[in-house]
Amino acid sequence: MAARKHFVVLLTLLVAACTAPQDGRPFPAPRSSPSVDKEPSTKVRTVVDGRTVELADGTRARISRLAEPTSCAAAAATDFATKTLLDKEVRVSSITPGEISLALADGTDYALLAVQYGILRTSGVDGGPLVEAETKASQAKLGLWAQGDCPSSAAQPPSSTAVAPPPASPCVVVYRITSHWAGAFQAEVTIRNVSGALVEGWTVKWRYDGGETVSQLWNGTVSQSGADVSVANAAYNALIVKDGSVTFGFNGAATGPTSPPTAFSVNGAACTVG
Repeated sequence: MAARKHFVVLLTLLVAACTAPQDGRPFPAPRSSPSVDKEPSTKVRTVVDGRTVELADGTRARISRLAEPTSCAAAAATDFATKTLLDKEVRVSSITPGEISLALADGTDYALLAVQYGILRTSGVDGGPLVEAETKASQAKLGLWAQGDCPSSAAQPPSSTAVAPPPASPCVVVYRITSHWAGAFQAEVTIRNVSGALVEGWTVKWRYDGGETVSQLWNGTVSQSGADVSVANAAYNALIVKDGSVTFGFNGAATGPTSPPTAFSVNGAACTVG
């Protein structure tokens, strides 16, 4: 028994001698990896243009992955950036000197948002969400994709006597009945922004003449009082860019034949019926 105790003591001394540093100090305890802190938040105090901002500390930088807008799209891009970023809390990460990646307070990437709405095109991006968003905006003819090429001043010389009339209304509404059956129907409504400015939040109204009622609606919030129907935007489709559009659909009930309404308004302005 004594020999076994001596053996254990000897083994312990050998292990300690092999694992300790030569100066006799014990090894330090391993440290856990520090967590990665979130990027600090700041505010945008000046919007220079659609892809250039000045932050609260005076830093001026260009937002990365966005192409310079054409002369036709520059004003709309600046307007969008001003309404989206000015005096808003943002998070910034540096990409290269003079360029930043910028996210809104809710984590939305500003570059991706601008491309989704057709405000700006991408630059230096080979694939991923930005390219996918640009493709969808192009297919949907949103923003700058609805403008086509910039008109040539030489081809359209200014005239001192002829003045182009303003648009008849700031909006076009298309109401389409997609299906119907006994006592019920399904329809969709598309609102197109032809006002020349960004629409931030919308409410479309119309009146039924045949006793129809809206029973279930998607991509918006509905209220109805008698024959009068009012539909407001959902949280995710409040913005309608210049020449852009939004669509919502619903199921309705009818006691007899149903037909599209003849008059619509958006945010109180009468719309053209498409």
